[in-house]
Amino acid sequence: MDKLTLLKQYFGHSGFRPGQEALIDALLSGRDVMGVMPTGAGKSVCYQLPALLLPGLTLVLSPLISLMKDQVAALAQAGVPAAYINSSLDAEEYREVYRQVRRGDCKLLYIAPERLQAEGFRRLLGELPVSLVAVDEAHCVSQWGQDFRPSYLEIAELVRSLPVRPPVGAFTATATAAVRQDIETLLELRDPLRITTGFDRPNLFFEVVRARDKDRWLSRFLAERPGQSGIVYCATRKTVDSVTASLLAQGVPAARYHAGMEDRDRRRSQEGFVYDQARVMVATNAFGMGIDKSNVSFVVHYNMPKDLESYYQEAGRAGRDGSPARCVLLYAPGDVRTAKFLIANPQEDQGGDPDRLRRDLVRLDRMVRYCKTDRCLRADLLDYFGEIHGGSCGNCGNCAGSFVERDITVEAQKILSAVARVEKRYAYGLGAAAIIKLLRGSRDRRTLQLGLDQLPTHGALKGMDQDRIQRYIDLLMEEGYLRSDGEEYPVLRLTARAGDVLFRRQRVLFRERAAEASPEKAGPAGRTSPQAASQEADSGLLAALKALRFRLAQEAGVPAYVVFSNATLTDMAALRPLNMEEFLQVSGVGRVKAERYGGTFLKAIRDWRAGVGE
Repeated sequence: MDKLTLLKQYFGHSGFRPGQEALIDALLSGRDVMGVMPTGAGKSVCYQLPALLLPGLTLVLSPLISLMKDQVAALAQAGVPAAYINSSLDAEEYREVYRQVRRGDCKLLYIAPERLQAEGFRRLLGELPVSLVAVDEAHCVSQWGQDFRPSYLEIAELVRSLPVRPPVGAFTATATAAVRQDIETLLELRDPLRITTGFDRPNLFFEVVRARDKDRWLSRFLAERPGQSGIVYCATRKTVDSVTASLLAQGVPAARYHAGMEDRDRRRSQEGFVYDQARVMVATNAFGMGIDKSNVSFVVHYNMPKDLESYYQEAGRAGRDGSPARCVLLYAPGDVRTAKFLIANPQEDQGGDPDRLRRDLVRLDRMVRYCKTDRCLRADLLDYFGEIHGGSCGNCGNCAGSFVERDITVEAQKILSAVARVEKRYAYGLGAAAIIKLLRGSRDRRTLQLGLDQLPTHGALKGMDQDRIQRYIDLLMEEGYLRSDGEEYPVLRLTARAGDVLFRRQRVLFRERAAEASPEKAGPAGRTSPQAASQEADSGLLAALKALRFRLAQEAGVPAYVVFSNATLTDMAALRPLNMEEFLQVSGVGRVKAERYGGTFLKAIRDWRAGVGE
């Protein structure tokens, strides 16, 4: 059977997406490959389809138990024999998988790299013809990446130990040039075919919002999307717990996930989210890598991540099926302090490597620049990953929003003057928080103890919002009039350029969004915003199909998106097939799923058409 026939039969697609066919052909010819493809671009098909055409077993190295379960469940629904080995199996389940593999009844075997040294598993591999090794989330092999896993360093040794070296495929969605080089070197890829289809996700609407009250903003945001599923990422466990409690108190079906929870509680939360019992997952970055849930309509970062790689990977969990989705980062200056604390106090497996600390702080600075920029957000992300683009995308918060420019020279002079007077009086300097209190005329205990109320600049910006003064300070630092000294307790210092503003009439212009911190942000002029399009589509026939999918998924004990993705249901609602031949024309419908579900969905479509008088 040829590859196009298999593509339609098992995966429901009539043609390949960019990069897929070349990667598949290379693996089938015995050549190593490295595929860097955005989330939702179809990386898994690049090794799942060759597995069906190659004679032996395809071994898939995957970092998370949840990812293995989801992918094996999806393959089973499509009629592809697959299994996984991980710590969730009991002894009898292990033995059954081993029997299945030995009989040749399994084409793909998923395993975590941590189990590569298990003696029983190594004996099993010695008995089997391994035709392909696929490494998912391959960036985990690199210490330059944000998800480094030491166990990934054992993969190359495993491949060397096999009686016959099979082709190796490495796949990832987020990798800078340094990480891509590490992947090739550490996995010992031999003359790999390198394909990078691009990092852009056109269906994602990126946005940075400075919300004064993040809880209130989030409540309004969720109220606008009652039928949508999404993830809210928080920087700390404490924030996860408080945000979850707040949402539950409002009646929002939310689950929480962080490393401080018991394993069984994390599993229960994840299953509740995956099976659509909880529509919002509130989590730290411990949740999500490899989560294959396709119907995530939004990802909100309640706090700023530590680097752009993490942000893009986490935000990319929205819209995996190609449907419009929204990615919002709620930024506040305090997020920078939290991120620096987390970097300075790493997890035990990361140690206190000073080189890593420096790299992490450089990446944090780049993350902060993204939060503060007024240029196209998509362009800023693509610049970071080294991808050429066309400039403004017209489909992000900065491109779609309207901006106003204000002359803040007088305010800037007052801020710089305050710093100058503090420097003169206190050689050790003061941080931004103390300077802001001085400018706002605070009379709190520390301000009075330091005698700041005696300075001429005390109250120079009285009545101005604290956040606005902070943003003016940020701008003065970006423009080179102020600098920050010190790591743990940074203080503000004037630069030589400050005199241009203070004494030489240099103007300072501040550009800001006209409607800051509003969750109801429209898309670009003349176009329907992604969220509005999604809400409009989520009615009528599509709603009926989603309800049917949910019931079938409950009966089968699988996540709803494993039955059919949102994109498939949207295409189905648009085509409105009336017979099996038309049903097979729906994108994402293969023959196995058509035989299993076709009759039920066709009846639902006919009933809906009859009900509306078509």
